[in-house]
Amino acid sequence: MGQRRGRQKGSIGIKSKEAILVIAAEEFAEHGFHQTKVSNIVKRAGLTQPSFYLYFPSKEAIFQELIHTFRNNLINLTKESRLEPNLDKSILSSKISRGLSAIFQFFDEHRHLTRIGFFIADESKEIKQLMVMHITENLLAEQQDNYFRQDLDMQTVAECIIGAIERLTITKLFTDEKSPQQLVNEIVDIYLYGLQNTKSNSSSFGDEGD
Repeated sequence: MGQRRGRQKGSIGIKSKEAILVIAAEEFAEHGFHQTKVSNIVKRAGLTQPSFYLYFPSKEAIFQELIHTFRNNLINLTKESRLEPNLDKSILSSKISRGLSAIFQFFDEHRHLTRIGFFIADESKEIKQLMVMHITENLLAEQQDNYFRQDLDMQTVAECIIGAIERLTITKLFTDEKSPQQLVNEIVDIYLYGLQNTKSNSSSFGDEGD
């Protein structure tokens, strides 16, 4: 019986698709959408060009799948970072650190995907706006739980946090100057205790991961 034509089934097909996605992410991140060629992707994956079209109808389709994957993961991590009510104030900084650390760790482990979804794609602006929206919702709930000052505009705070994440990812994380945990420790320290030299000993949460 001849081999059945059409989409490959089972683990071989899954591995082929995963290989295409990984290599496509590298190509898009390094060369941009327009300069990336399907022929280069399949050559690096050790596949034929017709094999690519078994899984993706076009270059645009695989680019959109990568963006979709990035957006879903990032928004889920953002939602999960909300602080639960009635936390002991002594563990507040470590709880905030944990949620932010998950985002930076995701960026660090998926650098090509992050370059695409957070910086290269036209949809990156929408993704950041979604993050601002969810962080604002988190902060408003946390403000209501009396974790933070009542006089702050939490949307402004959320915009500042996204700005810090965006900039530090490029200047510190992707240059390997600082680890995800080092960045998290500094951001949480600044946002919780400010720049004045009046910080109490309760802020010394940053030993983990250094």
